[in-house]
Amino acid sequence: MTDPWVALEPGADPAEHARMLRRAHETFTEAGTVTRPVRSVVAESWRRSARAGVGPDGTASVELADGDLGAYRAEHPLARVMPLFRELMGTFAADGEHLLAVCDAKGRLLWVEGHPATRRNAGRMNFVPGARWAETAMGTNAPGTAVAVDRPVQVFAAEHFIRQVQPWTCAAAPVHDPRTGRVLGAVDITGGDGLAHPHSLGFVQAVARAAESQLALLTPERPASDAPELTALGRDEAHLVTGGRRIRLSRRHSEILVLLARHPEGLTGDELLCALYEDESVTPVTLRAELARLRRVLGPGLLASRPYRLTVPVECDVAVVERRLETGAVTAAATAYAGPLLPGSQAPAVVRLRHRLADALRTALIARRDPDLLADWAHAPWGEDDLDVWRALAVLRPTATVRARLTALEDELTAPATWPGATGRRGTTTV
Repeated sequence: MTDPWVALEPGADPAEHARMLRRAHETFTEAGTVTRPVRSVVAESWRRSARAGVGPDGTASVELADGDLGAYRAEHPLARVMPLFRELMGTFAADGEHLLAVCDAKGRLLWVEGHPATRRNAGRMNFVPGARWAETAMGTNAPGTAVAVDRPVQVFAAEHFIRQVQPWTCAAAPVHDPRTGRVLGAVDITGGDGLAHPHSLGFVQAVARAAESQLALLTPERPASDAPELTALGRDEAHLVTGGRRIRLSRRHSEILVLLARHPEGLTGDELLCALYEDESVTPVTLRAELARLRRVLGPGLLASRPYRLTVPVECDVAVVERRLETGAVTAAATAYAGPLLPGSQAPAVVRLRHRLADALRTALIARRDPDLLADWAHAPWGEDDLDVWRALAVLRPTATVRARLTALEDELTAPATWPGATGRRGTTTV
């Protein structure tokens, strides 16, 4: 069975395959419909690229330069495994006239190394350190698509969405934090048709796994005194890392921990009842039973009562986003925002916090006027109907796709109600 993530099967004719892809790409960019046999991973990426407003004649923008790039790279977790990348891939890249590239989780290139002539050629399309090669900025490409789908991926010739990139072939694999599982970035090998072999994808995937193993060795075990970490953004069931354990919490326990983490002074039973339940008929006995179950899940010593409180500070990802917004670090806040807080929760206090955090971030993004950050929000599930963000994006990046989406949203907003008591769509996101 053909692997959908591999560009070519062994023995395929690269020249003929490239011609077929180029015809398919031309058809897609003219009609917006994939009518020829293109790998599903590529076709889906083309559609995402078009929805993001990427044009086939676009050019990468350099977001990090000089001192900013150096400082960012020095602090990035993947800096710790760059020696490993160079050891495993450096000679292969230099001898084969290829490039070794490493990007962060936003698709920004941090390192681009390899054959000097190939680097010069790649520089003409801004495949350089500091440039943004996210799928939302540069369309289908191996490093940007790999972090977008969190899978190893190989992109060959006209499978690239941007025309000036189509002479190239690349293969990339995401690298994850071994402790939290989050994507740190991707490692990529870029060059000519010789990289179209399936072995290229297997190679970068093996390198990524080696890097994750190296990071696990370099990351010391968390001391018992370290603050527990609560992850609640973008998921209905929060995760708590504490005492070397990773605990998946139920929805109700997730709500309780989020609220107690925000109130280190503690909450009374009546305060928790009001915060958690819309139904006033819920009794204190029900809440006490839920807290007793949570205490057993957490283990002894973490949850106290009278008032209900956590006995040690808990670092919540909600607080991380809030702190970054307070200091004006909008890009860092957007990076830490994995989605709405416990999106399925109907607990009144959680709903209020969810809206407050999302509105604060989206307001900061609109004020920042960064088209890439706005595009990331607009094309996320929680921002696809956010009229204000689409309006801001249309001013900064008035592509046909962006204008069409904005027009559709504005038409929905002004459309008359079609059922008794119906109201028009709100102009802001409902995260």
